[in-house]
Amino acid sequence: MPTTVETAQELGLRPEEFEKIKEILGRVPNFCELSVYSVMWSEHCSYKNSIIWLKTLPRESDKMLAKAGEENAGLIDIGDGLACCFKIESHNHPSALEPYQGAATGVGGINRDIFSMGARPIAQLNSLRFGNLKNDRTKWLVKGVVKGIGDYGNAFGIPTVGGEVYFDDCYEINPLVNAMSVGIVEVGKTLSATSTGVGNPVYIFGSSTGKDGIHGAAFASKDITEDSAKDLPSVQVGDPFWEKLIMEATLELIPTGGVIGLQDMGAAGITCSTSEMSAKDGFGMDVWLDKVPMRQPGMKDWEILLSESQERMLVVMEKGFEKKFEQIFEKWDLTYAQIGEVTEGGNVRYFMNGELVGDIPAESLALGGGAPVYKREYAEPAYVKEIAMFDMAAIADSGWGEGRGKLEVGSVARQLAAHPNIASKRWVYRQYDSMVGTLNQSTNKPSDAAVVKLRGTDKSLLMTVDCNSRYVYANPEQGAAIAVSEAARNIVCSGGEPLGVTNCLNFGNPYNPGVYWQFVGAINGMGKACKKFGTPVTGGNVSFYNQSSDNDAVFPTPTIGMVGIMESDNCMTLDFKNEGDLIYLLGHQKNDIASSQYLVSVHGVQQSPCPYFDLEEEYSLQQAVKSLIQNKQILSAHDCSEGGLFIALLESAMAGGKGFDASTKLRMTEDGIWNMENGIQMRKDSFLFGEAQSRVVVSISPNQKEAFEAEMREHDVPCVSLGSVTTGNISIDGNEMGEVEEYSNSYETALETALA
Repeated sequence: MPTTVETAQELGLRPEEFEKIKEILGRVPNFCELSVYSVMWSEHCSYKNSIIWLKTLPRESDKMLAKAGEENAGLIDIGDGLACCFKIESHNHPSALEPYQGAATGVGGINRDIFSMGARPIAQLNSLRFGNLKNDRTKWLVKGVVKGIGDYGNAFGIPTVGGEVYFDDCYEINPLVNAMSVGIVEVGKTLSATSTGVGNPVYIFGSSTGKDGIHGAAFASKDITEDSAKDLPSVQVGDPFWEKLIMEATLELIPTGGVIGLQDMGAAGITCSTSEMSAKDGFGMDVWLDKVPMRQPGMKDWEILLSESQERMLVVMEKGFEKKFEQIFEKWDLTYAQIGEVTEGGNVRYFMNGELVGDIPAESLALGGGAPVYKREYAEPAYVKEIAMFDMAAIADSGWGEGRGKLEVGSVARQLAAHPNIASKRWVYRQYDSMVGTLNQSTNKPSDAAVVKLRGTDKSLLMTVDCNSRYVYANPEQGAAIAVSEAARNIVCSGGEPLGVTNCLNFGNPYNPGVYWQFVGAINGMGKACKKFGTPVTGGNVSFYNQSSDNDAVFPTPTIGMVGIMESDNCMTLDFKNEGDLIYLLGHQKNDIASSQYLVSVHGVQQSPCPYFDLEEEYSLQQAVKSLIQNKQILSAHDCSEGGLFIALLESAMAGGKGFDASTKLRMTEDGIWNMENGIQMRKDSFLFGEAQSRVVVSISPNQKEAFEAEMREHDVPCVSLGSVTTGNISIDGNEMGEVEEYSNSYETALETALA
């Protein structure tokens, strides 16, 4: 079929890209070839608008075992002959149209990235963003996404151990569904997505190929519009039971010694796996499309190539291993077929019933190869000036009792405890199995990060996903640095050492200068923080076009997935332990309510700056917390995040079935310890509900007071003596605020009630 520039534009290619394709091929591409380029050069596959900035991120460390972005997932040495394999990716657009399958196939795809490298997945996490919970469509999306994640993960047999859920009007049309998977593999026993050795057989195995998911990569590379429902066939259909069989077969293939390379078929399907594996080491591949097992008759060549049917793998094996591999496929009752062989020359050639339908240099298709690279224009958006006009003095402070012209502290506290962005996500995680599987077990203890004990070692793996997108919206560079810092803080507060990062960068249309300004700023902030904490970016995902019009993009949401390691006896939890234990707040105290959930939900102020943050102070704080935990000087640790100090105290109290008696009156003594006496004046709302960063609540045994305070002086980290742990009531500045159980009831049921 002859093609024109109009054909290219209909497939999502730009006119200049069509000209470049003609230059590469030395001729006009046919429709099949143009279709291949359209998906491989889509934003989803090529990162053409982001790769130039992604390369500025810190991507090396002495523990990294795979170069960032060059394999299906990141790989970091964790000692004891083991490596951690991990990655996070988005499935936003499919989930916006069909939430159940969109989310389920996102879980399936990210797990395939892990076991295609030879690692066995041991844990999953997710980061979810939705619109206004009062809207029926939002409720439908939440229920569908959560059920899709739960059904797939539970049936596949991998526990979901952590995550986050946020609600904001900006996600009304474009929900974000980011899935993370973490696996374990012995060092030296990993696979690469490569193709070498002329004449080596190329097999497809797993599920059959159908018409679901065709042009899915291109679909994910454009804005959501009123016509997006017409793209519903682009949403794939997943089957976790197939995935389980494929994983076991894959992990059985590796010890045979016959695997040359292996890759899952995610975005762009057969096109992506054949071209990327070929490009890795400069070989070519002949692929016979008519030999691909199909579940629908009459599929065209380009449909077979672009199908994103789930649960399929491509393996290149050493010649002579065909019978052995086929026995393994049959053992696991998998569909399989030899569909090609490795060739010289670097071209992927696609045949249909003996006819050559595509002949393309593999390198021209692959990320980092011949795909176009753009550096878009960017400019500070107009809303930034509005943010700069915020005046905290114009916001009434909170106080005690009535008649003050101020909001009552107790009323604010109850409102925040029941806010869906702060309250328990019990309704969500009860649908996930956190204990399925027997190789490694989640501790299920209340801590800031998920903790998974590694069987056969004295270590545990820690993992978390974090991002406050409102902070990033207010200041992309600072907000992204906070996301990295909070992830590290969660791991440190749980007793671990941060090791590495995977990111899922969710933004609007990159051709919008304001959106691209957000993206560039976020990359810069992320890079600075990752360098400071020694957590290289091992890989991840960029998801642009989370936007329904030029002026309706989601908040910039660079979700950070981080892993860490700890000696198992170093585990720290967030729950208050004993009545009479002393409570301290570590970190600098600031009069700051900017971008807090309090300011947004209680006062209705949508535009305000990013909260106070200093990277050096954050680093010092984390070093102090590490030392306190290692020296067994604290009994609990919990970082202050959404909802501020009050919510941190409340969560520690609820987790331990205790209460607390605290004061908001501050004075710093000469020895650097802050006491609760008349002195420095802080706004009540700022102290209790503000979200200034780099603060951690700890509790200690009274007999550790002297050693603890000496340790804080040594680290030169400010320390506030807040009060003490009580039996079950809450008291602040002598004002009784009720029983913890009362808050716990609303905290635990708020989301479920909102979804009813």
